[in-house]
Amino acid sequence: MEIELLAAGFGGQGVMVIGQFMAAASVKENKYALFYPSYGPAMRGGTANCTVVSSDEPIGSPIFTAHQNVMALNLPSFDKFESTVQPNGKLFINSSLIDKKSDRKDIECIYVPSNEMAIEAGSNLAANIVMLGVFLKLTQFAKKETMEQVIQEKFGRKGEKIVSINLKALDAGYNFV
Repeated sequence: MEIELLAAGFGGQGVMVIGQFMAAASVKENKYALFYPSYGPAMRGGTANCTVVSSDEPIGSPIFTAHQNVMALNLPSFDKFESTVQPNGKLFINSSLIDKKSDRKDIECIYVPSNEMAIEAGSNLAANIVMLGVFLKLTQFAKKETMEQVIQEKFGRKGEKIVSINLKALDAGYNFV
């Protein structure tokens, strides 16, 4: 099974972290993974998006004209990428920062108040991990336990408090749907 995601937002929202963590969890489960980042002219505050693919079979290309799944973390990303979701695909929307609704009837839209949920978990900076939890639950690209291991490994050097906040954020997103 191949699962593909285009995650988009502005620099500093953790868009690349979503892609890196998804790829790392896939590799831990002996799947093929591809992570393809794209940055705007400035890292923090500029545009950022990445395509990530997880598959049981070798992956042909990171370039897609239509996406199975799009995760829009801010309004410019929603405006730019909503039209690229393929019919019957999913559009994950950070409703904390995006007050628009999609007019498309041929896709599934998942509205997630990720910033508020991240604050409840302990830090607004974990909004990306909330979104990752929602995506994990709806696509099952990896086991939740595997993603928890990835979070512990990647954030472990930053301290137990950071790990704990991000594990809570993952749980909040996972249990949101």
